[in-house]
Amino acid sequence: MMQAKRFGKTGRAVTEIGMGTYYDKPWIRIAKHGVSLGASTKVKAIAAGLDHGITLIDSAEAYFSEPFIARAMRGRRRDEVFIATKVWLDHLHHDDLVAALDRSLRRLETPYVDLYQIHFPNPAVPIRETMGAMEEMVEKGKARAIGVSNFSLEQMKEASSALSRVEIAAAQINYSLVHRKVEKDIIPYCRENGIAVLAYYPLGHGLLAARDARLDAVCARNSKSPAQVALNWLTSRPEVFAIPRASRPSHVIEDAGASGWRLSEADIQELDRAFPVTPPPT
Repeated sequence: MMQAKRFGKTGRAVTEIGMGTYYDKPWIRIAKHGVSLGASTKVKAIAAGLDHGITLIDSAEAYFSEPFIARAMRGRRRDEVFIATKVWLDHLHHDDLVAALDRSLRRLETPYVDLYQIHFPNPAVPIRETMGAMEEMVEKGKARAIGVSNFSLEQMKEASSALSRVEIAAAQINYSLVHRKVEKDIIPYCRENGIAVLAYYPLGHGLLAARDARLDAVCARNSKSPAQVALNWLTSRPEVFAIPRASRPSHVIEDAGASGWRLSEADIQELDRAFPVTPPPT
């Protein structure tokens, strides 16, 4: 059974394994021209995740995948799924952000998103203007919570200080066994401030989904695949939610199997030693 936990300051219980809907840059370049390769399979993948109890889905206006979520959600209860999306860095002025969210809501076929995130910081736009628009979206009910993505610790602090009525609920970052440098600053900050962490590339661009001798013993002891062990290592941290890519139903079902159990402390320590925060020089 999928494990759910509190998503930061939202108070919502959300499954620790979610679904990401980023399908790589070549796919996006084609999708910009109205050609969505493998759309049916991607919709089936998202639907399979929902069928297996996953309640967290992440997207972005730049991914061109929001309509897939809408298709997979048809006939399902909206309040049982936590849908997150993101605004692109070219749309961070007030009016542009408002219009971008309205477009996302139409594509998602929903009156609100549970989490609206700034995809990347844009130093050319005053952060106070952007965060003011984000607060407004919460107050108008178009977003239940707000977050940031790909922000440094200092940028997160600056964004937080620009808010007066709403708090940052989540930070989306590149985080996995093979990319742990965020444990030096962003992870502690999020833990101390009740901010949920959405870990993208949780399988290290697929590296952790294949056999790795460093994972073999832990996989064998738990009778789990490398991907399941790598994802469970991430979600053993109470503030972390992993969002592996939902591209095929079989992959999503395997990812769902990363929840509902927990690595032992000895397993976690073994993995920590095998995948150090700062890898030794080659």
